Amino acid sequence: MSKLAPSPHNFVIPPLIKRNTILFALSQSFSGAGMQFAYGLGPLMVLALTGSAALAGLSVGLIGLSRFLASYPVGKITDAYGRKPGIFFGLSLALIGGLICGSSMYFASIWVFIVGMTIFGMGMSGVQQLRVAATDMYPHFHRAQALGYLALGSLVGLIFSPLIVGGSEKFALANGLNPLALPWFILPVMILSGMGLVFFVRPDPKEIGMNLGRYYPGYTPPPSGIAGKDGKFSAWSLMRNVPTRMAIISNCAAQGNMSIVMVLTSLVLSHHGSSLGAIAFSHMFHSAGMFAFTIPLGRLADRLGREKLMYPGVVVALVGACLVSFTDGSYLLVTLGTFLVGLGWAAANVAATAMIADHVETGQRGRAIGVNESYAGAINVLMALVTGPILEWSGLPMTGLVAVLVALPPLIMWCALQLGARAARKRATV
Repeated sequence: MSKLAPSPHNFVIPPLIKRNTILFALSQSFSGAGMQFAYGLGPLMVLALTGSAALAGLSVGLIGLSRFLASYPVGKITDAYGRKPGIFFGLSLALIGGLICGSSMYFASIWVFIVGMTIFGMGMSGVQQLRVAATDMYPHFHRAQALGYLALGSLVGLIFSPLIVGGSEKFALANGLNPLALPWFILPVMILSGMGLVFFVRPDPKEIGMNLGRYYPGYTPPPSGIAGKDGKFSAWSLMRNVPTRMAIISNCAAQGNMSIVMVLTSLVLSHHGSSLGAIAFSHMFHSAGMFAFTIPLGRLADRLGREKLMYPGVVVALVGACLVSFTDGSYLLVTLGTFLVGLGWAAANVAATAMIADHVETGQRGRAIGVNESYAGAINVLMALVTGPILEWSGLPMTGLVAVLVALPPLIMWCALQLGARAARKRATV
Protein backbone atom coordinates (compact mmCIF):
# COMPACT_ATOMS: atom_id res chain seq x y z
CA MET A 1 0.00 0.00 0.00
CA SER A 2 1.48 3.35 -1.03
CA LYS A 3 2.18 6.09 1.48
CA LEU A 4 0.04 9.17 1.54
CA ALA A 5 1.68 12.14 -0.17
CA PRO A 6 2.62 14.87 2.27
CA SER A 7 0.17 17.71 2.53
CA PRO A 8 -0.38 20.57 4.93
CA HIS A 9 -2.49 18.17 7.00
CA ASN A 10 -0.29 15.05 7.24
CA PHE A 11 3.04 16.80 6.92
CA VAL A 12 6.01 15.44 8.92
CA ILE A 13 9.43 17.09 8.93
CA PRO A 14 12.17 14.44 8.59
CA PRO A 15 14.69 14.39 11.48
CA LEU A 16 17.53 15.29 9.10
CA ILE A 17 15.72 18.46 8.01
CA LYS A 18 14.97 19.38 11.63
CA ARG A 19 18.64 18.96 12.49
CA ASN A 20 19.81 21.10 9.57
CA THR A 21 17.26 23.79 10.40
CA ILE A 22 18.41 23.97 14.02
CA LEU A 23 22.04 24.23 12.91
CA PHE A 24 21.21 27.06 10.50
CA ALA A 25 19.13 28.92 13.09
CA LEU A 26 21.92 28.66 15.67
CA SER A 27 24.44 29.83 13.08
CA GLN A 28 22.22 32.80 12.32
CA SER A 29 22.07 33.67 16.01
CA PHE A 30 25.88 33.76 16.28
CA SER A 31 26.75 35.47 13.01
CA GLY A 32 23.71 37.78 12.99
CA ALA A 33 24.80 39.48 16.20
CA GLY A 34 27.40 41.37 14.18
CA MET A 35 24.78 43.14 12.11
CA GLN A 36 23.59 44.89 15.25
CA PHE A 37 27.13 46.28 15.63
CA ALA A 38 26.81 47.87 12.19
CA TYR A 39 23.53 49.58 13.08
CA GLY A 40 24.26 50.35 16.74
CA LEU A 41 27.99 51.13 16.77
CA GLY A 42 28.44 52.21 13.15
CA PRO A 43 26.95 55.73 13.47
CA LEU A 44 28.94 56.34 16.67
CA MET A 45 32.14 55.21 14.96
CA VAL A 46 31.50 57.57 12.04
CA LEU A 47 30.88 60.42 14.45
CA ALA A 48 34.11 59.62 16.34
CA LEU A 49 36.15 59.40 13.14
CA THR A 50 34.73 62.43 11.32
CA GLY A 51 33.27 64.65 14.03
CA SER A 52 30.25 65.17 11.77
CA ALA A 53 26.75 64.11 12.79
CA ALA A 54 25.62 64.73 9.22
CA LEU A 55 27.54 61.59 8.17
CA ALA A 56 26.10 59.38 10.91
CA GLY A 57 23.97 57.50 8.36
CA LEU A 58 27.06 56.46 6.40
CA SER A 59 27.27 53.01 7.98
CA VAL A 60 23.65 52.18 7.15
CA GLY A 61 24.18 53.40 3.58
CA LEU A 62 27.30 51.22 3.22
CA ILE A 63 25.37 48.17 4.41
CA GLY A 64 22.71 48.86 1.78
CA LEU A 65 25.33 49.36 -0.93
CA SER A 66 27.07 46.12 0.06
CA ARG A 67 23.77 44.29 -0.07
CA PHE A 68 23.16 45.63 -3.56
CA LEU A 69 26.63 44.64 -4.77
CA ALA A 70 26.99 41.19 -3.21
CA SER A 71 23.58 39.49 -3.03
CA TYR A 72 23.33 38.36 -6.65
CA PRO A 73 26.98 37.24 -7.07
CA VAL A 74 26.82 35.14 -3.90
CA GLY A 75 23.51 33.71 -5.12
CA LYS A 76 25.28 32.72 -8.32
CA ILE A 77 27.93 30.93 -6.27
CA THR A 78 25.34 28.98 -4.27
CA ASP A 79 23.42 28.00 -7.41
CA ALA A 80 26.61 26.71 -9.01
CA TYR A 81 28.41 25.09 -6.08
CA GLY A 82 25.84 24.64 -3.32
CA ARG A 83 24.49 26.72 -0.44
CA LYS A 84 27.23 25.93 2.07
CA PRO A 85 30.16 27.26 -0.04
CA GLY A 86 28.31 30.55 -0.55
CA ILE A 87 27.48 30.84 3.15
CA PHE A 88 31.10 30.09 4.11
CA PHE A 89 32.28 32.72 1.63
CA GLY A 90 29.92 35.30 3.15
CA LEU A 91 30.96 34.48 6.72
CA SER A 92 34.64 34.73 5.77
CA LEU A 93 34.11 38.18 4.26
CA ALA A 94 32.16 39.28 7.35
CA LEU A 95 35.00 38.12 9.60
CA ILE A 96 37.61 40.05 7.60
CA GLY A 97 35.42 43.14 7.32
CA GLY A 98 34.67 43.14 11.05
CA LEU A 99 38.37 43.10 11.93
CA ILE A 100 38.99 45.99 9.53
CA CYS A 101 36.11 47.95 11.10
CA GLY A 102 37.61 47.51 14.55
CA SER A 103 41.06 48.50 13.25
CA SER A 104 39.67 51.73 11.80
CA MET A 105 39.34 53.15 15.32
CA TYR A 106 43.04 52.57 16.01
CA PHE A 107 44.07 53.96 12.63
CA ALA A 108 41.62 56.84 13.23
CA SER A 109 40.68 56.57 9.55
CA ILE A 110 37.21 56.91 8.09
CA TRP A 111 38.51 55.34 4.87
CA VAL A 112 39.57 52.19 6.70
CA PHE A 113 36.11 52.15 8.27
CA ILE A 114 34.45 52.49 4.84
CA VAL A 115 36.49 49.60 3.44
CA GLY A 116 35.80 47.44 6.48
CA MET A 117 32.07 48.16 6.63
CA THR A 118 31.69 47.53 2.90
CA ILE A 119 33.43 44.14 3.14
CA PHE A 120 31.50 43.28 6.30
CA GLY A 121 28.20 44.23 4.65
CA MET A 122 29.01 42.15 1.58
CA GLY A 123 29.73 39.19 3.83
CA MET A 124 26.50 39.56 5.76
CA SER A 125 24.64 39.80 2.46
CA GLY A 126 26.18 36.47 1.53
CA VAL A 127 24.98 35.00 4.82
CA GLN A 128 21.43 35.77 3.64
CA GLN A 129 21.79 32.62 1.51
CA LEU A 130 20.81 30.87 4.74
CA ARG A 131 17.29 31.91 3.76
CA VAL A 132 17.67 30.20 0.41
CA ALA A 133 18.94 27.08 2.17
CA ALA A 134 15.88 27.09 4.42
CA THR A 135 13.47 27.28 1.47
CA ASP A 136 15.35 24.48 -0.29
CA MET A 137 14.69 21.97 2.46
CA TYR A 138 10.91 22.31 2.72
CA PRO A 139 7.92 21.71 0.43
CA HIS A 140 6.10 24.79 -0.79
CA PHE A 141 3.31 24.48 1.79
CA HIS A 142 5.80 24.80 4.68
CA ARG A 143 8.37 27.12 3.12
CA ALA A 144 7.36 30.40 4.77
CA GLN A 145 7.30 28.80 8.20
CA ALA A 146 10.83 27.49 7.53
CA LEU A 147 11.92 31.10 7.04
CA GLY A 148 10.32 31.84 10.40
CA TYR A 149 12.45 29.19 12.10
CA LEU A 150 15.57 30.81 10.68
CA ALA A 151 14.51 34.32 11.69
CA LEU A 152 14.13 33.10 15.25
CA GLY A 153 17.92 32.77 15.24
CA SER A 154 18.12 36.48 14.40
CA LEU A 155 16.05 37.20 17.50
CA VAL A 156 18.53 35.28 19.65
CA GLY A 157 21.32 37.30 17.99
CA LEU A 158 19.65 40.46 19.24
CA ILE A 159 20.22 39.20 22.77
CA PHE A 160 23.89 38.39 22.16
CA SER A 161 24.69 41.80 20.71
CA PRO A 162 24.01 44.06 23.74
CA LEU A 163 25.72 41.55 26.04
CA ILE A 164 28.87 41.66 23.91
CA VAL A 165 28.79 45.44 23.56
CA GLY A 166 28.10 46.02 27.26
CA GLY A 167 30.78 43.60 28.42
CA SER A 168 33.29 44.97 25.90
CA GLU A 169 32.64 48.52 27.04
CA LYS A 170 33.38 47.70 30.69
CA PHE A 171 36.51 45.73 29.82
CA ALA A 172 37.76 48.35 27.36
CA LEU A 173 37.32 51.25 29.78
CA ALA A 174 39.02 49.31 32.56
CA ASN A 175 42.03 48.45 30.37
CA GLY A 176 42.49 51.58 28.29
CA LEU A 177 41.05 50.10 25.08
CA ASN A 178 38.62 51.63 22.62
CA PRO A 179 35.06 50.52 23.51
CA LEU A 180 33.86 51.08 19.94
CA ALA A 181 36.56 48.84 18.50
CA LEU A 182 36.67 45.93 20.95
CA PRO A 183 33.31 44.31 19.99
CA TRP A 184 34.53 43.96 16.41
CA PHE A 185 37.55 42.00 17.62
CA ILE A 186 35.30 39.65 19.59
CA LEU A 187 33.01 39.14 16.59
CA PRO A 188 35.31 36.55 14.86
CA VAL A 189 34.62 34.14 17.73
CA MET A 190 30.90 34.40 16.97
CA ILE A 191 31.41 34.06 13.21
CA LEU A 192 33.72 31.05 13.55
CA SER A 193 31.11 29.41 15.79
CA GLY A 194 28.51 30.02 13.09
CA MET A 195 30.82 28.52 10.45
CA GLY A 196 31.31 25.45 12.61
CA LEU A 197 27.57 24.91 12.85
CA VAL A 198 27.10 25.25 9.08
CA PHE A 199 29.91 22.72 8.54
CA PHE A 200 27.81 20.01 10.20
CA VAL A 201 24.82 20.52 7.86
CA ARG A 202 24.43 17.40 5.72
CA PRO A 203 23.77 17.13 2.82
CA ASP A 204 23.93 20.53 1.12
CA PRO A 205 20.43 22.09 1.13
CA LYS A 206 20.60 22.57 -2.65
CA GLU A 207 20.86 18.79 -3.03
CA ILE A 208 17.85 18.37 -0.73
CA GLY A 209 15.87 20.93 -2.73
CA MET A 210 16.58 19.20 -6.02
CA ASN A 211 15.46 15.85 -4.57
CA LEU A 212 12.60 16.74 -2.21
CA GLY A 213 10.76 13.53 -3.11
CA ARG A 214 13.59 11.54 -1.55
CA TYR A 215 13.02 13.23 1.81
CA TYR A 216 9.23 13.60 1.55
CA PRO A 217 8.01 10.41 -0.15
CA GLY A 218 5.11 11.06 -2.50
CA TYR A 219 5.65 14.82 -2.64
CA THR A 220 4.96 16.39 -6.02
CA PRO A 221 6.10 20.01 -6.37
CA PRO A 222 3.76 22.49 -8.05
CA PRO A 223 4.68 23.81 -11.52
CA SER A 224 7.37 26.48 -11.27
CA GLY A 225 10.44 27.72 -13.04
CA ILE A 226 11.00 31.23 -14.26
CA ALA A 227 13.84 31.42 -16.72
CA GLY A 228 15.03 33.44 -19.65
CA LYS A 229 15.79 32.12 -23.10
CA ASP A 230 17.10 28.53 -23.31
CA GLY A 231 16.09 27.95 -19.70
CA LYS A 232 18.84 30.20 -18.35
CA PHE A 233 18.18 32.40 -15.37
CA SER A 234 17.28 35.99 -16.11
CA ALA A 235 16.75 38.71 -13.51
CA TRP A 236 14.39 40.39 -15.96
CA SER A 237 12.23 37.25 -16.02
CA LEU A 238 11.47 37.84 -12.33
CA MET A 239 10.07 41.26 -13.19
CA ARG A 240 8.05 39.96 -16.15
CA ASN A 241 6.30 37.42 -13.95
CA VAL A 242 3.49 39.11 -11.99
CA PRO A 243 3.80 37.19 -8.67
CA THR A 244 7.58 37.58 -8.39
CA ARG A 245 7.41 41.20 -9.55
CA MET A 246 4.87 42.02 -6.87
CA ALA A 247 6.93 40.13 -4.27
CA ILE A 248 10.06 42.16 -5.08
CA ILE A 249 8.19 45.48 -5.09
CA SER A 250 6.40 44.67 -1.81
CA ASN A 251 9.65 43.68 -0.14
CA CYS A 252 11.33 46.88 -1.36
CA ALA A 253 8.40 48.98 -0.14
CA ALA A 254 8.55 47.49 3.35
CA GLN A 255 12.34 47.80 3.41
CA GLY A 256 12.35 51.43 2.28
CA ASN A 257 9.63 52.33 4.75
CA MET A 258 11.56 50.71 7.59
CA SER A 259 14.87 52.34 6.60
CA ILE A 260 13.37 55.78 7.11
CA VAL A 261 11.41 54.91 10.25
CA MET A 262 14.49 53.47 11.97
CA VAL A 263 16.05 56.93 11.71
CA LEU A 264 12.84 58.80 12.49
CA THR A 265 12.10 56.90 15.70
CA SER A 266 15.29 58.06 17.42
CA LEU A 267 14.96 61.61 16.13
CA VAL A 268 11.28 62.03 17.01
CA LEU A 269 11.69 60.65 20.53
CA SER A 270 14.86 62.65 21.13
CA HIS A 271 13.15 65.80 19.87
CA HIS A 272 10.39 65.30 22.43
CA GLY A 273 12.78 64.73 25.35
CA SER A 274 13.03 60.93 25.63
CA SER A 275 16.19 59.55 27.26
CA LEU A 276 18.68 57.32 25.44
CA GLY A 277 17.45 54.38 27.52
CA ALA A 278 13.86 55.04 26.51
CA ILE A 279 14.86 55.32 22.86
CA ALA A 280 16.77 52.02 23.06
CA PHE A 281 13.71 50.41 24.65
CA SER A 282 11.56 51.65 21.77
CA HIS A 283 14.01 50.20 19.25
CA MET A 284 13.84 46.90 21.11
CA PHE A 285 10.12 46.77 20.33
CA HIS A 286 10.95 47.43 16.69
CA SER A 287 13.35 44.48 16.64
CA ALA A 288 10.76 42.31 18.38
CA GLY A 289 8.30 43.17 15.62
CA MET A 290 10.88 42.16 13.02
CA PHE A 291 11.77 38.74 14.42
CA ALA A 292 9.61 37.56 17.32
CA PHE A 293 6.54 36.60 15.26
CA THR A 294 8.10 35.17 12.12
CA ILE A 295 7.02 31.58 12.82
CA PRO A 296 3.28 32.35 13.18
CA LEU A 297 3.55 34.77 10.24
CA GLY A 298 5.14 32.03 8.19
CA ARG A 299 2.35 29.63 9.12
CA LEU A 300 -0.20 32.20 7.99
CA ALA A 301 1.59 32.67 4.68
CA ASP A 302 1.64 28.89 4.14
CA ARG A 303 -2.02 28.38 5.07
CA LEU A 304 -3.69 31.48 3.66
CA GLY A 305 -1.38 32.20 0.72
CA ARG A 306 1.55 34.55 0.21
CA GLU A 307 -0.45 37.55 -1.02
CA LYS A 308 -2.85 37.43 1.94
CA LEU A 309 0.06 38.13 4.25
CA MET A 310 2.35 40.18 2.00
CA TYR A 311 0.04 43.09 1.19
CA PRO A 312 -1.41 43.41 4.71
CA GLY A 313 2.19 43.44 5.93
CA VAL A 314 2.90 46.50 3.78
CA VAL A 315 -0.28 48.14 5.11
CA VAL A 316 0.78 47.49 8.71
CA ALA A 317 4.19 49.06 8.00
CA LEU A 318 2.46 52.07 6.45
CA VAL A 319 0.24 52.52 9.52
CA GLY A 320 3.29 52.22 11.76
CA ALA A 321 5.09 54.95 9.81
CA CYS A 322 2.08 57.23 10.30
CA LEU A 323 2.12 56.67 14.06
CA VAL A 324 5.84 57.46 14.27
CA SER A 325 5.58 60.56 12.11
CA PHE A 326 2.26 62.22 12.88
CA THR A 327 1.42 61.66 16.57
CA ASP A 328 3.29 64.61 18.12
CA GLY A 329 6.00 62.49 19.70
CA SER A 330 3.80 60.47 22.06
CA TYR A 331 6.20 57.82 23.39
CA LEU A 332 3.61 55.04 23.48
CA LEU A 333 2.30 55.78 19.98
CA VAL A 334 5.77 56.14 18.47
CA THR A 335 6.87 52.88 20.07
CA LEU A 336 3.71 51.16 18.83
CA GLY A 337 4.39 52.61 15.40
CA THR A 338 7.99 51.39 15.22
CA PHE A 339 6.82 47.95 16.42
CA LEU A 340 4.22 47.84 13.64
CA VAL A 341 6.81 48.83 11.05
CA GLY A 342 8.97 45.89 12.14
CA LEU A 343 6.00 43.53 12.16
CA GLY A 344 4.82 44.70 8.74
CA TRP A 345 8.33 44.28 7.33
CA ALA A 346 8.50 40.73 8.74
CA ALA A 347 5.18 39.75 7.16
CA ALA A 348 6.03 41.25 3.78
CA ASN A 349 9.57 39.87 3.78
CA VAL A 350 8.67 36.30 4.75
CA ALA A 351 5.78 36.13 2.29
CA ALA A 352 7.73 37.76 -0.55
CA THR A 353 10.76 35.49 -0.10
CA ALA A 354 8.55 32.40 -0.01
CA MET A 355 6.67 33.56 -3.12
CA ILE A 356 9.89 33.98 -5.07
CA ALA A 357 11.10 30.57 -3.90
CA ASP A 358 7.78 29.04 -5.01
CA HIS A 359 8.17 30.34 -8.56
CA VAL A 360 11.83 29.51 -9.14
CA GLU A 361 13.53 26.14 -9.54
CA THR A 362 16.04 25.08 -6.90
CA GLY A 363 19.02 25.53 -9.23
CA GLN A 364 18.12 29.20 -9.79
CA ARG A 365 16.76 30.07 -6.36
CA GLY A 366 19.99 31.52 -4.95
CA ARG A 367 20.20 34.07 -7.76
CA ALA A 368 16.49 34.86 -7.63
CA ILE A 369 16.49 35.64 -3.92
CA GLY A 370 19.81 37.41 -4.45
CA VAL A 371 18.10 39.70 -6.96
CA ASN A 372 15.39 40.42 -4.41
CA GLU A 373 18.03 41.26 -1.79
CA SER A 374 19.89 43.47 -4.29
CA TYR A 375 16.77 45.51 -4.97
CA ALA A 376 16.22 45.83 -1.21
CA GLY A 377 19.82 46.99 -0.84
CA ALA A 378 19.30 49.58 -3.57
CA ILE A 379 16.23 51.00 -1.83
CA ASN A 380 18.24 51.14 1.41
CA VAL A 381 20.93 53.20 -0.30
CA LEU A 382 18.34 55.48 -1.87
CA MET A 383 16.60 56.10 1.44
CA ALA A 384 19.94 56.74 3.15
CA LEU A 385 20.70 59.38 0.52
CA VAL A 386 17.35 61.18 0.66
CA THR A 387 16.48 60.99 4.37
CA GLY A 388 19.15 63.45 5.52
CA PRO A 389 18.38 66.18 2.98
CA ILE A 390 14.61 65.85 3.53
CA LEU A 391 15.12 66.14 7.30
CA GLU A 392 17.37 69.16 6.82
CA TRP A 393 15.15 71.01 4.37
CA SER A 394 11.60 69.95 5.29
CA GLY A 395 11.64 68.53 8.82
CA LEU A 396 10.36 65.37 10.47
CA PRO A 397 6.73 65.37 9.19
CA MET A 398 7.77 65.50 5.53
CA THR A 399 10.29 62.71 6.09
CA GLY A 400 7.49 60.63 7.63
CA LEU A 401 5.30 61.36 4.64
CA VAL A 402 8.03 60.00 2.37
CA ALA A 403 8.12 56.81 4.48
CA VAL A 404 4.38 56.44 3.89
CA LEU A 405 4.66 57.13 0.15
CA VAL A 406 7.41 54.53 -0.21
CA ALA A 407 4.97 51.87 1.03
CA LEU A 408 2.20 52.77 -1.42
CA PRO A 409 3.39 51.41 -4.84
CA PRO A 410 2.66 47.69 -4.25
CA LEU A 411 -0.76 48.52 -2.79
CA ILE A 412 -1.65 50.71 -5.79
CA MET A 413 -0.38 48.05 -8.19
CA TRP A 414 -2.37 45.35 -6.38
CA CYS A 415 -5.53 47.43 -6.66
CA ALA A 416 -4.87 47.91 -10.38
CA LEU A 417 -4.42 44.16 -10.81
CA GLN A 418 -7.68 43.46 -9.00
CA LEU A 419 -9.57 45.99 -11.13
CA GLY A 420 -8.04 44.53 -14.29
CA ALA A 421 -9.00 40.98 -13.26
CA ARG A 422 -12.55 42.11 -12.44
CA ALA A 423 -12.88 43.80 -15.84
CA ALA A 424 -11.59 40.66 -17.54
CA ARG A 425 -14.17 38.52 -15.73
CA LYS A 426 -16.96 40.87 -16.81
CA ARG A 427 -15.83 40.69 -20.43
CA ALA A 428 -15.71 36.90 -20.22
CA THR A 429 -19.34 36.73 -19.06
CA VAL A 430 -20.65 38.99 -21.82
